Amino acid sequence: MKSSSRTIAEPELRTGSGAPEVGERTLERALGGQVRTLRHRLGLTVQDLANAAGISTGMLSKIENGQISPSLSTLQALAAALNVPLTTLFAAFEERRDCSYVPAGQGLVIERRGTKAGHIYRLLGHGLGGDLVVEPYLITLREDAVPYTAFQHGGVEFIYMLTGEVVYRHGDSTYHLRPGDSLLFDSAAPHGPEELLVRPMTYLSIIVYRRDA
Repeated sequence: MKSSSRTIAEPELRTGSGAPEVGERTLERALGGQVRTLRHRLGLTVQDLANAAGISTGMLSKIENGQISPSLSTLQALAAALNVPLTTLFAAFEERRDCSYVPAGQGLVIERRGTKAGHIYRLLGHGLGGDLVVEPYLITLREDAVPYTAFQHGGVEFIYMLTGEVVYRHGDSTYHLRPGDSLLFDSAAPHGPEELLVRPMTYLSIIVYRRDA
């Protein structure tokens, strides 16, 4: 009696994050997206731009959705109708994927004064584009640091405790943070270190907010 076996395909290895996958960046999709963006920026309808470029609305719709590869003459007509250089239509396809590298011990240092004396912020990354701003800080509270619970700003903040101990306030709640503990919260509520139990202390703070239009 022959035994049969089925080969079970191994699942493709992916990141553990729930972030959406990056779609395939084809030239057609990039061109179409750029045409749509420029059209919206000028306040033009599909009919307006199609008429100005001398093409049908159906063709323009297919171009904007990345469904066809337009001819050079069509692209030139669209660029002229949008009043931009032809190269502007290819800008989205050639967009760089930024990366910020900060060597150990470097990065912009901000030392708080006044009511926030002894709070030292070291910015660990900067300069990335996109719709979201991400600001990673290494925060040190020195021996002379004073509590401050009135920090308040847009976005969300993530804290990961590295050394020392602190009672951290967020809104009406407090959290006793020790090394290895983390806190993720809406940073529109008043927040900050309320009791500095073991000083000096350090923690990683990552602030994420939407970039102003």
